[in-house]
Amino acid sequence: MPKRVLIALTSHSVLGSTGRPTGFYVSEAAVPWEVFTEAGIEVGLVSVAGGRPPQDGEDPGDPVQARFLADERIAAQLADTPAAGAVDPAPYDAILFAGGHGTMWDFPGDPGLAALGRGIYESGGIVAAVCHGPAALVGLTLSDGSHLVAGKKVAAFTNAEEEAVGLAGVVPFLLADRLIEQGAVHVPADDFTAHTIADGRLITGQNPASARGVAERVVSALL
Repeated sequence: MPKRVLIALTSHSVLGSTGRPTGFYVSEAAVPWEVFTEAGIEVGLVSVAGGRPPQDGEDPGDPVQARFLADERIAAQLADTPAAGAVDPAPYDAILFAGGHGTMWDFPGDPGLAALGRGIYESGGIVAAVCHGPAALVGLTLSDGSHLVAGKKVAAFTNAEEEAVGLAGVVPFLLADRLIEQGAVHVPADDFTAHTIADGRLITGQNPASARGVAERVVSALL
């Protein structure tokens, strides 16, 4: 049986009080999808609320994104993703929480996402996240009540990067700070450079440039 990976997407479409649109960052789903499918891994999509998830950061000139959005199986899934709470984690070997600023509002503490992450991790699977995707790790506890990130090294969108994009005062919290509060050891790299960390079965990346590295580490761990 082929390995199966679930890519989780935000359902949040508005950037705080700015009124500007947001959603999942397309490259952070498209690049891992390509890495996974080329390795023979099946990819499923899920979103917080179900239905069509909002998209952000699409680059029509990027061939990887174009292939992702044009793929018949992906297009059908994006048209009507299942809600996280309706998905059984048992068939999946890994979950990857894709980023995009929308995740900062609906990923933290979502019971459906937490159940997927907990179920996959406690069954020996991999939990991965990139850029703002680690927002799903905020409030994600294991069956013993401990935070999944406690004592683990993680990469995530940094405070400096949030300042650089002008959204430090818009997001509901600073992601790196919140992960540290829950016991993570946040390890930053230079702004907007590719940076990934694997700490056991937790694999994280700092920003969009890190999406390929995260996916490649997931593949290496699965195959």
